[in-house]
Amino acid sequence: MQKISKKKSSKTTKKTDWYSQKFGVMAGYMPGHRKYLAAWFNGLKENMAKEKRKAKTIILHPAVQDLARLLETDGIVRMYVTEMINQVPLQHRKIVNTTELLEALNFIIQMAPAYNADPNLRNAFPMSTLFVYMMFTPAGEAAFRNAAFNAAIRKILKVWCDYLDSPASCNVLNTGQYGWLSPSAYIFNDLKVFIIPDKKAPHWGFKSYNDYFHREINLLYRPIEGYNNSKVIVSANDGTVYNIQRQVKRTDTFWIKAQPYSLTDMLDNSIYTNRFVGGDVFQAFLSGANYHRWRSPVSGTVKEAKIVNGLMFSELHSEGFDSGGGILSQGYEASVNTRALVFIESDDKAIGMICVIPIGITEISSVTIGPSIKPGKHVNKGDELGYFSYGGSTLCTVFQPGVVKEFIVQGAAGKLKKGDTIKVNGQIALVN
Repeated sequence: MQKISKKKSSKTTKKTDWYSQKFGVMAGYMPGHRKYLAAWFNGLKENMAKEKRKAKTIILHPAVQDLARLLETDGIVRMYVTEMINQVPLQHRKIVNTTELLEALNFIIQMAPAYNADPNLRNAFPMSTLFVYMMFTPAGEAAFRNAAFNAAIRKILKVWCDYLDSPASCNVLNTGQYGWLSPSAYIFNDLKVFIIPDKKAPHWGFKSYNDYFHREINLLYRPIEGYNNSKVIVSANDGTVYNIQRQVKRTDTFWIKAQPYSLTDMLDNSIYTNRFVGGDVFQAFLSGANYHRWRSPVSGTVKEAKIVNGLMFSELHSEGFDSGGGILSQGYEASVNTRALVFIESDDKAIGMICVIPIGITEISSVTIGPSIKPGKHVNKGDELGYFSYGGSTLCTVFQPGVVKEFIVQGAAGKLKKGDTIKVNGQIALVN
């Protein structure tokens, strides 16, 4: 019996190591081990039960009621959602029916996520955690691509975003143990490089959780490299390099494991698509602690700026189970998720046009283009284009063919590669 016990312990260690290496966990989005996912679910259900005992009757928010009506009236959606719950392996199935799912969504959208210094217990993305196993079931794959279900979820996420834009969400902006202004959170989020409105004011002057989430950075910490050199292209965002792909095709099978970029899908059948065929895509994603505003990689004139509504919680199953809640599916998500498209004609003819594509992943998927970023607007390298509100995010920059000589940071010994850290306004490429 002792030998069997030791073997089980060894297998458990391997599983723990495998899960802990997922970037979604390493970036601090979700609990550090699957057993803590289970603990979070148990805590969620306990808190829901307390609310039910206190209120006696759960009143669903109108947006959640709309989803409830969809489940009642659309048999296909009801089938998918019921089956995605039932297809979750029993040991991981904490939400057991659609009623519990609706009540969980209703509970989550009335709260801002609290900070936790312990990465095993930190859960900044509660809705990703709610859906993480459901997303990977065969029925979940279909449900999260279903137009009606996706639209209903988008309404619910919009309500949550409105709450996180409101003063009520400031309750987690404090210096206590679970506050985002605590000494531990200050270090974790590197707040010393960000602009704090007023440390003497309540919540340090932040007006809402989202106001804190897309806080301004002190640009002394993000200087614009090569400001007077148009041959130096800078990063639109803080983040970690996910992929660099050259000679991208107009149309490709973005849904397979390799996730090749498909320009016609990424660019929403834009009139400018042909200009990028055979060009390059540079993609990097943001962790929860990154600076969540994005800036122009070049100086030039905005030709088009728009939001493309898309999917939020769909992930690519050919990648296998993604315990990071969609981190492995970013190439696929560049073609199907909610995103902005900002086309900029560079002042340097050797660069031509670029397209900056900020993409929402899970949670709020809220992408906001700055009010002045409209066709005809001239932007300088490093000028702000927009920002992400609370939620996961990734960003692609698309280049015309023959423009980029090499993807490299200033003073680097080698070329940029997957996993490298980049900073907004820092060099990412040199022009031919």
